[in-house]
Amino acid sequence: MRSSITAALVVSGCLLALSASPAAQGARGGNPSENIRAARAALREGRTADALAAVRREAQANPASAAAANLLDTLGATADARAIFQRIADAATDPAAKAAALRGIAMSYAFDGDCANTVKYEDMVIAYWVTREQAEPQNAFYQEGEMANEGARVCIDFGKLDIAEKYYRLGRELGLKEPAPKTHPASLWEYRTAHALARLAARRGNAAEARRQVAEARRILDADPTMAAAQERFFPYLTGYVALYLNDLKTAETDLTKALATPGNTNDPFMHWLLGTTYEKLGQPDKAKELLAKAYSLATAHNPPAAFVRATLRTPNSR
Repeated sequence: MRSSITAALVVSGCLLALSASPAAQGARGGNPSENIRAARAALREGRTADALAAVRREAQANPASAAAANLLDTLGATADARAIFQRIADAATDPAAKAAALRGIAMSYAFDGDCANTVKYEDMVIAYWVTREQAEPQNAFYQEGEMANEGARVCIDFGKLDIAEKYYRLGRELGLKEPAPKTHPASLWEYRTAHALARLAARRGNAAEARRQVAEARRILDADPTMAAAQERFFPYLTGYVALYLNDLKTAETDLTKALATPGNTNDPFMHWLLGTTYEKLGQPDKAKELLAKAYSLATAHNPPAAFVRATLRTPNSR
């Protein structure tokens, strides 16, 4: 259930800043159109209706605009977004382009909190990468693992824990198939798996298993400093997440504050949502409202964290 704080954010229309991600540039790969620029400007100013009108003009002018589809998902018009992605997929003559459009559909379903359809389409993207295993084995197996993990992330965020575990384990299995010379170490997949299993255990209320997996994640990081250089920033997020779901709220506050202060994490909408939720539970509504508003404004990418934050702070009773 959403709190009154969360509901207030939606009523007040807290759409503060929209950053243009590479995916939002659209299928054409050039500069965004006038309509897309207008839509982003309207979002920055909190004029949601104007933003949606500009995106619809773009979709009418360019029925295969991935940039328009991405923004439609951000604005909650997910069925319209999927129609565009499907049109792109149907017209694609290049298998890679079709796979990219199918991935767009997978993420569009994430904006609805639809775990089942997200993984259905991620499976299709994985099937594309299977066809690339002979030509580019290092990249293909890595991408297969990434797509499985991406689907898993959507499912855990929306509470479909068994499906999430299945896909996290599949991601590890696929990623570890990468042949030598490996471009992604086995330790990366082992760390990601321990990280995921700790979060799953916390969500299930299994404190002992959650702490065991946190310790395993720490051990893996310490054993591979090269891998850890890029992954260390996700550790305080892990400990804060586990603490929140185990109701150790002071630890959650400390660790999630540390996570958000870590370079690379400062604009992460999900980490803002976690800390805002922690302050809700601590009975500090002003801090909670500020962080949840920031989370919503940062949730502009076409990826699982943005999808969860948008869906959760927009849809009544989504949690």
